[in-house]
Amino acid sequence: MNLPAFSFDPARRAGLRALAAAAAVALLALAAPQPVWAQWPAPPEIAARAWLLYDATAEQILAAKDPDEPVEPASLTKLMTAYLVFDALKAGRLTLQQTLPVSERAWKMPGSRMFIEPRMQVPVEDLLKGMIVQSGNDATVALAEGVAGSVERFVELMNQQARALGLTRTTYKNPEGLTAPGHLTTARDLATLAARLMRDFPEYVGYYAIQRYRYPGTPAANDTNRNLLLFRDPTVDGLKTGHTAAAGYCLVATARRPVPGLGEGAAGQRRLISVVLGAASENARAVESQKLLNWGYTAFEAVRLAGPGQPVATPPVWKGRAGTVRLGRPGGVVVAVPAGQAKGLRTELVRPDPLVAPLQAGQPLGTLRVLSAGGEPLAEVPLQVLETVEEAGLLGRLWGALRLWIR
Repeated sequence: MNLPAFSFDPARRAGLRALAAAAAVALLALAAPQPVWAQWPAPPEIAARAWLLYDATAEQILAAKDPDEPVEPASLTKLMTAYLVFDALKAGRLTLQQTLPVSERAWKMPGSRMFIEPRMQVPVEDLLKGMIVQSGNDATVALAEGVAGSVERFVELMNQQARALGLTRTTYKNPEGLTAPGHLTTARDLATLAARLMRDFPEYVGYYAIQRYRYPGTPAANDTNRNLLLFRDPTVDGLKTGHTAAAGYCLVATARRPVPGLGEGAAGQRRLISVVLGAASENARAVESQKLLNWGYTAFEAVRLAGPGQPVATPPVWKGRAGTVRLGRPGGVVVAVPAGQAKGLRTELVRPDPLVAPLQAGQPLGTLRVLSAGGEPLAEVPLQVLETVEEAGLLGRLWGALRLWIR
């Protein structure tokens, strides 16, 4: 089983610079060779074209089949549309109470709809519910036009954001997900997007758990969320379904369950994300997603190695104002290991040597290898610099150079 350590760290110019360090960590993890763990549990048989199970708490892929195979995303496209709308809300370019017009283009959209009409001025919050719960293509186009002025400009922003998030195999042609030449993504990219959506906009992801919604004055048809797991599993709180004739039945599902010993409150919750693409029916995509989620929670256990902002290693630094650098992850270091392997874990730090200042906070640096008590490799965690180490003054640099030469 190929299992990389998996790290996810708006597409406005200033924002792109701020994202650069985190994106570099994600891209390094995604592009790294995928080691084979000898003791990794075998996943269940999943009846789908492609699928993936991601532990968002440990930031690891637990299992996957054809994760980089190009597929049509159908309405899973709306995850990126929502990302850009949430970003506009967070930046103050939109408000939830602000009303948007319904254009002729939005009104005439085929496929799933929330049944809004050009005479209406619809609040952004209702359009979000229409897009997320009802998968309304009309609501999606109205939001795209409200954010960017036109659908065409919005699609440009979607592709810019895809690049910023490291979605290297994703290309968008529209905001709603109807079949179009070249409109493609992968299971890996969808997992990346889903994890970033929840991490970057926790204040808005509650919309994905809404079971039923209908805008006042519209027909009652199509008012039930098509994510059947919301009605079957109380730990499931999202995310999005999709279906076209070409894509088949698709579902990105996520659940959050408490884990004894992981921490208190939200810190003690373990989140998994399943991506199932090309299932045979609406029920089949739910059944296969549930199968993946249940397997992930029973076949693996989560172990916290460091709390948020706490270092897992403090190696020495040369020519810096500080003598050591703190390495870890801003959200803490949690690893998923096969059930029964949590006791007696060992760790090894793999890093460049020597480390020479300056080192910037957020800079990817080193990998933490997690081994079983018997020395079997279980996980690899890419690390970051937690606090900037500035370059020393002239005398400090000269003294550091001399020490390095003697070393």
